[in-house]
Amino acid sequence: MPGKLVKKVDCTHGRDFTLVVNDLLREPVDCIVNAANGMLAHGGGVAAAIARAAGQALIREGDMIIAQHGAVATGDAVVTTAGSLPFKGVIHAVGPRMGQGDEENTLVKALVSSFLRAHERKWTSISFPAVSSGIFAVPHEICARAYVRAVREFYEQYPQSTLKHIRLCLFDGPLLDMVKKELGDQHT
Repeated sequence: MPGKLVKKVDCTHGRDFTLVVNDLLREPVDCIVNAANGMLAHGGGVAAAIARAAGQALIREGDMIIAQHGAVATGDAVVTTAGSLPFKGVIHAVGPRMGQGDEENTLVKALVSSFLRAHERKWTSISFPAVSSGIFAVPHEICARAYVRAVREFYEQYPQSTLKHIRLCLFDGPLLDMVKKELGDQHT
C-alpha cells in the first residue's frame, strides 16, 4: 500500500525523495529503517512495532550483533533480517538524543549510514520513519532539516547508487508539517 503521497521531489540521476503518510510496515520498498537505540533493544514506538511484526529472527540477529561488536554507535546503522516482514532487511539507525550535542549533524550521519547500508546491498528503495524525534526528544525543526539534508547528501555522495527511491514515512502532525516546510519548492 503506497500510503498518502504528501510530496515527491525528483532528484538528480533519476532518483527521488517521497514524503508519505503511511504505516511503515506497509511501505512498498526493499527495506525499512528502524529508529533504534545503541543496544538494539526494541522497547517502544516504531522499534517495538517492527520487532513484534518481524518476530524472533530480527531480535536474535540484533542480539548477535551486540554480542559480537558491542553497542551500535550513535550516528551509525546496522542491518538485520526482516524476519516475518515482507522486506529484504531492516536497517537499524541510531540517532542522537537531545543534549548529546551536534544533534542535527549526528542525525544526518545516522540516516546517510542507513542509506549506505541499503546501497551496499544493491537495494533500490528504502523507507525511514521519524528518527530521534520521539523519546530521544530532538526538536522537530532539527529533525526536519536533518531528514532533508541526509537525502540530499547521500544522493550527492553516491550519484550512481542503486538506491533510487527514498521515502520518509510519517504520521500527520507537526513533524510532517515541518518537513513539508523544509522541502518547500526546493529540489534535493
